Amino acid sequence: MIKVGIVGAGGYAGVNLINILLRHPQVEIKWLMSEEAHKGKDICELYPHLTNIFSMKCQTLDDLDKMVGQIDLVFLALPHGIALNYVPAIIAAGKKVVDLGADYRFDNEEVFKKWYNIEHKDKKAFKMAVFGSPELFKADIKKAQLIGNPGCYPTASILGIAPLAKAGLIDLSGVMVDAKSGVSGAGRGVNLKTHYCERNDGIMAYAVTNHRHMGEIEYQVTRISGDQGTRITFVPHLVPMTRGILTTIYAKFAGTGDLAFLRKTYRDFYKDAPFVRIFDEQPCTKNVVNTNYCDISVDLNTNSNTVIVTSAIDNLIKGAAGQAVQNMNLICGFPEDEGLKNIGVYP
Repeated sequence: MIKVGIVGAGGYAGVNLINILLRHPQVEIKWLMSEEAHKGKDICELYPHLTNIFSMKCQTLDDLDKMVGQIDLVFLALPHGIALNYVPAIIAAGKKVVDLGADYRFDNEEVFKKWYNIEHKDKKAFKMAVFGSPELFKADIKKAQLIGNPGCYPTASILGIAPLAKAGLIDLSGVMVDAKSGVSGAGRGVNLKTHYCERNDGIMAYAVTNHRHMGEIEYQVTRISGDQGTRITFVPHLVPMTRGILTTIYAKFAGTGDLAFLRKTYRDFYKDAPFVRIFDEQPCTKNVVNTNYCDISVDLNTNSNTVIVTSAIDNLIKGAAGQAVQNMNLICGFPEDEGLKNIGVYP
């Protein structure tokens, strides 16, 4: 049994962590922290679905120093640029950290600065952090103290590309990623772009040339392939649904073989990955809602010699809280799927 704290409990990723950890037999939630406006409020006031299930008052980051000694591991679900101010003290106290933000997803300071436009002040922990994609870096995660949990779009995109990139089966100089996300990916804060009247009955592309997750995808695909010429074009879209991400990936086939060979490549690559499911039919976000699964299919357009990969995840689970718990399981020595075996909601 371990004790955990959750920073950012008032956000969507934070409350999904609570939902998952309440079902985890090896975890006790010791404290919650949220923004100043939530100080002293019970989590049930913020999320009434927890009424008569879980009750705990929220504290703020001002309390972190005195509370960190009470836990074994802390989850940080914060906007970028905040976690790096607190992680050094948590690490120095000997605690484990899973950061759901962007502050520890890169091990190259210049690349981080390029995409987030800030200097990384925590240079020591920055170098020791492990990118938390269990399907790709499980051995490193098991030995880590600090995990940089991947972003939601990168999770769906990287898992879709990785088998092809590793095997050298596609031209990595021009990979196209078309991604569509439910509005919960924008967080719980209110703004015009996520207002119901703006998003309902419509679909919209945004940040079509400079979305920060493009840098994360390109950086990790380069690591996997070793090809410094990797170039990703990433175009995200907001669609009028609450949760889920569907990515469609296009790349020129650079290998030999047929569709059966490509599908076998994917099944072999993910044979030891409990949360990746390979299908012959194209996946649908509805099948992964409230689960930690990533559903993937691969197809080959022989007319244009183009490999087409589709992948689907729940952006709040495999794209955030579920993957964070999967990483926690690995660094704490629990079964990888502990607390994550729930079946999706259907219909």
